[in-house]
Parts: sequence; structure tokens; C-alpha cells
Amino acid sequence: MRRTKERPEVNAGSMADIAFLLLIFFLVTAVIPKDQGIYRKLPNECPPGEDCTSPIPERNILKIAINSKNEIMVDEDIVTLSEVKDLAKAFIDNNGDGSCAYCNGGKTATSSDNPSKAVISLQSDRNSKYNQFIEVQDELTKAYYELRESYCKTVLKKTVDKLNEAELQELKDAYPFIISEAETR
Repeated sequence: MRRTKERPEVNAGSMADIAFLLLIFFLVTAVIPKDQGIYRKLPNECPPGEDCTSPIPERNILKIAINSKNEIMVDEDIVTLSEVKDLAKAFIDNNGDGSCAYCNGGKTATSSDNPSKAVISLQSDRNSKYNQFIEVQDELTKAYYELRESYCKTVLKKTVDKLNEAELQELKDAYPFIISEAETR
């Protein structure tokens, strides 16, 4: 008697269906990361025929630089990340010319005249880490937020979340968020 060894066959017809269902499952359950960035409103374009390059007095510019070693320098002094917010607040709220009735600054001769004239120049070396740049931006945002929050409590006698559109615009005018990433000359 002769026996043939038959091998059992696997029905592969449903394998395509299973692969398709697995593909759909992973597409539906996978998390697609959102791109993150910094929300900033860019300045309006300069109208044709107008000179939009007005000189800014040196005392109204706070120069912050991140070097290739990721060290933060504020006006040529190396500082820590935790110091950036307080230095920015002191610079912005200085009231050097005495024209700001709501400012609480020290009126030093080396800091800004008024919050509306204060410009923060932020520059980074091409070899500095992006994360360091973002952390410095966050500290500057915190400085403006705290100044605006203080303005709400003392001048407007409200919390930020209770402001109407006109009060919100007044708040932004009192402490305009002016950060420049252009090189200073």
C-alpha cells in the first residue's frame, strides 16, 4: 500500500481581509502629532513709498542672545533661564521718561522709557538648540502676561477672563508685545 503524504493547506483567501482590517484599525487608533509652533502676529507690511525704519533709542532695546553653548546673554551678561522673565519685566515696566501712570518700574536710565516703546531683541546662534529658543520665548511671554495681569487688577479692577473687547485692546495697548528677531544695528 502506498501512502501519499498530503499536506494540509491554509486557506489564504481571508488573509487579505484580515490585513485590511488591521490596517484600518491602526489608521483609526494611531495618534497623529500636531505641528507645534509659536503664535505671533506679524507686523503689517510697510506701505509703498513710506520709510518704516525709524531708529529706536538704545535704551528702549533689551538685547537677548543665545550663543552656540546655549547660554543666555542679556545685554552682554550671561544669565540663567529663570532670570529672563524678571529682567524683561523690569525692562518693560521701567517708566524711564515718567509718561506711564500705571508702571511700577525703577525709572533707571538704562531701561525703557515706556512699555509702548520697549523692544525685546531676541537672537540665537545657528548652533543653539531650538528648545532653548522656545524656553526663552516662553519666559518673555510669561513676563508680558504677568505685567498685563497686574494692569488688569490695578487699573481695570478685573481679571483677564472678565474683560470685554475694548478693555482687552486697552490692555494690549498698555503692554504691547514687541519682540524682534531681526539683527540690531
